[in-house]
Amino acid sequence: MRRLAASLLALLLLGAAPPAPPVALDRLLAETPEPTLDAYGLFVDAAARSPNRGVTPYGLNTPLFSDYAEKFRLVFVPPGKAATYAATGTLEFPVGTTLVKTFAYPADFRRPGEKVRFIETRLLIRKANGWNATTYVWNEAQTVATLKRAGARLDVSFVDAKGETRMVDYAVPNVNQCKECHSVAGELSPIGPKARNLNGPFAYAAGAENQLAHWSRTGILTGAPTPSAAPRTAVWDDVSEPLAGRASAYLDANCAYCHNAQGMASNSGLFLEVEETRPAARGIGKRPVAAGRGSGGLEVSIAPGDPAGSILLHRMKSTEPGVMMPELSRSMVHEEGVALVAQYIASLPR
Repeated sequence: MRRLAASLLALLLLGAAPPAPPVALDRLLAETPEPTLDAYGLFVDAAARSPNRGVTPYGLNTPLFSDYAEKFRLVFVPPGKAATYAATGTLEFPVGTTLVKTFAYPADFRRPGEKVRFIETRLLIRKANGWNATTYVWNEAQTVATLKRAGARLDVSFVDAKGETRMVDYAVPNVNQCKECHSVAGELSPIGPKARNLNGPFAYAAGAENQLAHWSRTGILTGAPTPSAAPRTAVWDDVSEPLAGRASAYLDANCAYCHNAQGMASNSGLFLEVEETRPAARGIGKRPVAAGRGSGGLEVSIAPGDPAGSILLHRMKSTEPGVMMPELSRSMVHEEGVALVAQYIASLPR
């Protein structure tokens, strides 16, 4: 008791607060999710702005578009454990790993660091019997995030980079919708943290560092080669990179979670992972398996040299249910993504 009291006194004299309790691994692994996000101890503050010890921020070279929402990603790997490197597919994570993703909007995208409103925080937790998805929605005061099993619809407004006010009919997914996107061979699974998506720099508090190198150095990843020897997804909006690679990265992030051989759209024969190299499987000159109103009367998924004649682009430009692709995660058209894919299709030789 004397030693504990002396330690606390020393901290107070130094003007430092006692360290926060560690992440509550037992609560993450419990069968029943906690009613509020703060119960897990993933953050040291109730507003979830400061990650706890052992919780690492990360980003993806090319992320999924979700109605222009900003996304803050974190990973917690239990102490003494590590993810295993895989050259293709998602890294293999140990039981207890928790992937945290918060969706947020700044009031004005011209000042992205000011007045940022958190909308929802999603947890993907690796339990003994597989991955489990849980969603928490933030209150208006930004003081607590509450469990939402059935999803929700929220009105969100923001000023975009051009100074125009935008309105979003924001959809918080229910548990079943989470499974629609995060499905690999019928099992719930992460889709973002692949080696090629992490093979890029991240601005950590101590300075920028390649994420694969950082994860290896801090012990949360084993078996990874040097970043130069690992695969890498292109950055979709970096115009210094080749057009084809940027377009492939964009379609991978926004379409391939369903459009792959083990995904929900496997019967379409349209596979848009960056590893896919067969032109027809990537949609070039490919007729749809079932032509419905989603085709817009067009004949092939990608008509080389003809963006206006391509079903894929037609569906990207739509917000009509049953026509728009992707079906989930957006209610508006991603203008910049459409422009990129149109430019790519136009560059293909007829």
